[in-house]
Amino acid sequence: MKSPHIASTALDRRRFLRGAGVTLALPWLEGMRALIAKETTEPPQRMLLISNNLGVLPWHFFPKGAGPDYVASPYLELLAPFRKDFSVFSGLSHPNVTGGHSTENCFLTAAMDPTGSGFRNTISLDQFAVERLGQQTRFPSLNLGVNIDKANRSLSWTRDGVLLPAEDKPSALFRRMFVQGTPAEVEGQLRRLRERGSVLDTIASDMKGFQKQLGSGDRSRLDQYLTSVRELEDRLHTAGEWEQKPKPSTTETEPEDITDPARFFDKFSLMLEMARLAFESDSTRIVTLMVDGFATPAFQISAEEKSLNDYHNLSHHGQSKEKIAQLERVDRRQMEVLRTHLERLSNRSEEGSRLLDRTMVLYGSNLGDANVHNTDNLPVLLAGGGFRHGQHLAYDGIRNVPLCNLFVSMLQRMNVETDSFGSGRTTLTGLEAG
Repeated sequence: MKSPHIASTALDRRRFLRGAGVTLALPWLEGMRALIAKETTEPPQRMLLISNNLGVLPWHFFPKGAGPDYVASPYLELLAPFRKDFSVFSGLSHPNVTGGHSTENCFLTAAMDPTGSGFRNTISLDQFAVERLGQQTRFPSLNLGVNIDKANRSLSWTRDGVLLPAEDKPSALFRRMFVQGTPAEVEGQLRRLRERGSVLDTIASDMKGFQKQLGSGDRSRLDQYLTSVRELEDRLHTAGEWEQKPKPSTTETEPEDITDPARFFDKFSLMLEMARLAFESDSTRIVTLMVDGFATPAFQISAEEKSLNDYHNLSHHGQSKEKIAQLERVDRRQMEVLRTHLERLSNRSEEGSRLLDRTMVLYGSNLGDANVHNTDNLPVLLAGGGFRHGQHLAYDGIRNVPLCNLFVSMLQRMNVETDSFGSGRTTLTGLEAG
């Protein structure tokens, strides 16, 4: 990639911030790199980030042996048609991210010690990518959930550690992506955006006068606040531009929401379909999906079988043979749902390539073993995205490698120029682009 000429930086500050994806927390050089990445003509790269906050039975997930000749586990056997399209990892975790179920909000952030006094989350992988890439599509990212406790759980977090609520209604998501509002509705939305922008301008103006009265420490904190205001201002402007563009069309019909939480797998499948539609229409290139087992009551495993308990209780099997046997069937259903999604991505083409080849699909959990709240050796696999797959990358089971190293590899695949994210300080050894 060629470095920009100095003349290319002669841009109005606000215009530059829009182009650079509002990378206000970065040096200007980093901002210019993000601007260049946005203007490349390379095929779009996408990522779908899925986490089940109760994980899977680890001994049925991890394969035997390492490298391309690994022996597939019972769960991975269900993904056999796509063996060459995914990599499975062992020995990955987030350093110092302990505390059982409290780690569920940290799967994409790696924020340490979530049970500690004064804990504050950090930016999630998806939002980090959004900051660096800018708004290339109508929605910079989509944050989805299945049976999710929207007030308390999310995979998506801002740089300031603020939870971004997940969308759990497919019909509402469908309308946002494909249903064009009337001229009056569009104008109403634009008016609301302008009103929010004027409020932000007033806040910024007032705070600048107040800033002169403060000490250096307080001025620094206030400057961070004003940076956030400017970021919101820019995003409102971009949102206004997208409101005036026609939405894409689709031959799909609006989905009917599934309101019964017991239809857990039906809801999971439907949300994955919504993610596929979002990618196919290029409505977004980044989707997160939290599968909230913790909030799931007794549920249908199949047409003939219902779970003995709510999902959380079932995950704490206490070595009960009956519960373990049922959990195995639950986990197998998860793998079947994932396989169907990979099939659909594989069957869609985009400019001569499979949609799967341009879409990284990460599946994992914040818990290595939900029964004992263990957060080591997390079950993780990555499919698609143009990597050289078909392998088991096995790392030290005692001294785990940071999962964020994998995140750095994924960010670079998204054309985000960074060598670090969270606890990751390099790319993941052994995972290479095809």
